[in-house]
Amino acid sequence: MASALALEPQQLRDAIVSFALDGKFPDDITSLPPITEIDLQPAIDALQATKTDLETEISVINEESKEDVITWARNAKTLQEDVIRSKTLANDVARQADAPDLSGEAIHEAEEKSLFLNRELQYSQQLRGVLGKIKQLDLLLKKAEAAKDDRRVLDSLQLLEQIWTAIDATGVSKSCRIIDLLHHQASELKSTIYEVFSSVWKELIRLDVDNGKMFIQESLPNGGMTLAEAVIGLKTYKETDERVEQLWRNLDGGILSPRLDASRQNFVGVRTSGNELALTEEGDESIQALLSDLEVVFVFLREKLPSELMGHLESLAMPEFIPKLIQRWLNPHVPSSLAEIPRFQSLIGSARSFCITLEKYGYTGLNELEDWVNKSHLTWLGHYRETTLGAIRSNLSRGIGEPRQVEKVEKHMVTMSEGKELATTGAGAAAGSNDWGAAWDEAWDDEDVEEETQTVMTPESASNQTTEEDDGTDAWGWGDEDEDGKRVKPDVPGEEDGGADAWGWGEDETTGGKEPAKPSPKRLKTREGTGKSKDVKKELILKEKYHISSMPDSVLELITTTLEDGATLTKEADKYELIASTAPGLFSLPTFSLALYRAIAPFYYSLVEGGSMYLYNDAVYIAERLFEFAEAWKERQDLTPRARSMLRLDNDIKTLQNFANRSYANEMSIQRTVLQDLLGGSQGILQQDEPAAAIEGGISRIRQMAATWDKILARSVWSQAVGSLVDALASHLIAEVLDMSSIGQDEAYNIASLMVATTALDDLFLPSNLGNSKPNKNDVPTTEQYAPNWPRLKYLSEILQSDLKGIRALWCDQKLSYYFTEEEVIDLIHASFEDNPRTRQTIKDIKNAQYPAVDL
Repeated sequence: MASALALEPQQLRDAIVSFALDGKFPDDITSLPPITEIDLQPAIDALQATKTDLETEISVINEESKEDVITWARNAKTLQEDVIRSKTLANDVARQADAPDLSGEAIHEAEEKSLFLNRELQYSQQLRGVLGKIKQLDLLLKKAEAAKDDRRVLDSLQLLEQIWTAIDATGVSKSCRIIDLLHHQASELKSTIYEVFSSVWKELIRLDVDNGKMFIQESLPNGGMTLAEAVIGLKTYKETDERVEQLWRNLDGGILSPRLDASRQNFVGVRTSGNELALTEEGDESIQALLSDLEVVFVFLREKLPSELMGHLESLAMPEFIPKLIQRWLNPHVPSSLAEIPRFQSLIGSARSFCITLEKYGYTGLNELEDWVNKSHLTWLGHYRETTLGAIRSNLSRGIGEPRQVEKVEKHMVTMSEGKELATTGAGAAAGSNDWGAAWDEAWDDEDVEEETQTVMTPESASNQTTEEDDGTDAWGWGDEDEDGKRVKPDVPGEEDGGADAWGWGEDETTGGKEPAKPSPKRLKTREGTGKSKDVKKELILKEKYHISSMPDSVLELITTTLEDGATLTKEADKYELIASTAPGLFSLPTFSLALYRAIAPFYYSLVEGGSMYLYNDAVYIAERLFEFAEAWKERQDLTPRARSMLRLDNDIKTLQNFANRSYANEMSIQRTVLQDLLGGSQGILQQDEPAAAIEGGISRIRQMAATWDKILARSVWSQAVGSLVDALASHLIAEVLDMSSIGQDEAYNIASLMVATTALDDLFLPSNLGNSKPNKNDVPTTEQYAPNWPRLKYLSEILQSDLKGIRALWCDQKLSYYFTEEEVIDLIHASFEDNPRTRQTIKDIKNAQYPAVDL
């Protein structure tokens, strides 16, 4: 019962609300309870809630359409006013027509009203036109939407273009709400069309970079945009360059780069099947197979892609692809020997065929590859040159290697008088054997030549070498001037020995101390006897051993191999037709090789103890072997006349000999500088607190260098080099003494002691040491033959230890006059003795000595 009573107010409420909203009553009104018997409050509350909801909804609708309502209300009001005005004007016109006698003012007013009506009519017509255009725009938008949904991208874009044109043609400001709304809808449509375009593009051209596959189709099975139409779409969105570059990057990364990767363990191939281009797991590592695969790729692209798209693709791809092909495959396959030339010629043929095929299919941008093919002979020559020069750099960077001993052999035709002169001069003392005298006895039966005289190592006399450098030396920038700005002749002992510069003899005479004032009596005697000697000449074979590094063999091997290859090209031009024209380049390559060796060798040799002397020996050895090679080359019958005429090593040999001389001279200059620093430099020896220590330092340095060079230089060159240092020490000490204005007795004794200590270096020049023979107690040092100032040092020591009578005897009875001038001896007497009658008499006797003693 209670439940039934509770439902009665609810039924009444629903009935009232339904009537208020929809105008409906219940079908059976009798089912409603009497109003007096129920509670009306629920119905009242329901009506109140419904009212509130309706008011809220009306407010929202009003707010959303407020601007449109206001606009339409304003327009309606304006239109109403215009209508009222028009009626008024019409009534006025009718009234004026009934009253023709109106004043001029009325006529003017009527004209204005007429003009106004015309304007209103025009406005109405314009408004109708705009509304028609808006309706047409709406139709175009719907058509574009339909074309987009059908994936007809090109049609959509064309309709979209018409929409933009139609919007501009409305003549209404874009600030107008309806125009702004249409513009917004067109922009959204363009974005959605772009999404459809991108989707269709990816379906037309699919690239699987990870698996190395590419799929290109002209159109899709379900219709829509074609590939040719896609090109127009790219132009519309201005993405042609971007899309083509992305296409190229994917193609390069997925197919071309894996095929061009020469470091892969398993080479891949390329195949095509209909619209698909893909990598295969099995491929050939040959360059011919690579070019064939690349040809397949580019032909596939040309056949499947529109020409306009290919134009953009090849302009982007070729400048990047061709250099990569040349650098990764073609250049590494250029051989460095003649044995591989047939394979290289096959490679060039394949590369030329590749260019022809691509040009046949309309590709451009192949100029770099065509130039490489047409200039392949120069490419080969350049690679050959780089390999040869690289080998020299590489060999030097690994060090000069293990030294080895070689022998220098010279043959000379000399007369007996020349042989005697060699025997009596210092050259004979530097020999390496003891049978020289016996050889002379057998040749001339001359008993005057002593059996103890040893074989002499003579200078190179194949040609008279000058110190003038060729252009190749100047090009490397080596200087030819010493500290005084004079031309350096490091190894020329005298004018009578033109070839000695190649071995460095006579360094003491070029860079040593002051020359003796008078000629050697021993040499005078020999030359006087020359006229009486026999004119017949005999062959003299001279031998001497020295050490070289491992570098000359490698340099000579490279040079001889290069020249032999050049000769082969002149002889078998048909077999090596591709590179036959490079023969002159091969014959000029030894010049570059030797120039590079001269340029960088000093640095690497300087890293080894005695390296400069090794460099001197190596350069001399290479020059000798090249001279022998050149002489033998001229006599070879297996060479063509062209090959024999193209060998020009004379300048290279001379340059190499001069380079050897400079290396020797530079080393000697450095060692003399070190020796001078040890002796006190500009301060001098005698001005130091401990001159004996300075002398000892100089002596130790000379012995150290003598020991170092003993393992490197030939005995004659060693004698000259060590003699030069000894002479530098002697001349330094002599010069200081001669510059002294006064010499006390104790001071003279101390100086003489220093000189005696210095003469201990005589043991370096004992004949037994120079000849590597057993020591002999009767050996007489030959120091003075390599150090011209050595006798001066000894005589100066005797002068400092002698009285006036002794000095007079040294001058008149011994050979003091040979080594010192009259002025020098008198100056020493003035410095050492007081000026008294005995001193003046001694000086007078020295001046009056008519024939100072000589060794007759």
